[in-house]
Amino acid sequence: MPDEYSIYDAKAHLSALVKRVREGSTFVITVRGEPVAELRPITKPDAGPQTLVERLAKLRASGEIADAGRPRDVTRALPVAIDVPGALQRFLADRE
Repeated sequence: MPDEYSIYDAKAHLSALVKRVREGSTFVITVRGEPVAELRPITKPDAGPQTLVERLAKLRASGEIADAGRPRDVTRALPVAIDVPGALQRFLADRE
């Protein structure tokens, strides 16, 4: 189990704690005896997926994201605004 430090002690000894973290130690920071944070070394991310499709597949596999159900048809064009005959002529007439 990692060592515990109160927020007061952690602030007072932060430089020493960071030095030990760089050596691989992990610490729990407490406030009024309740654990609220963990001070630990950063793990370097693996090379992992590089393309968007690969990243999305990895997130789906880990359960971090899920499909919303029915896929949207992204090939379908968006509806065009209603074309009212003579709209341009009315607009130009109003400008004069």
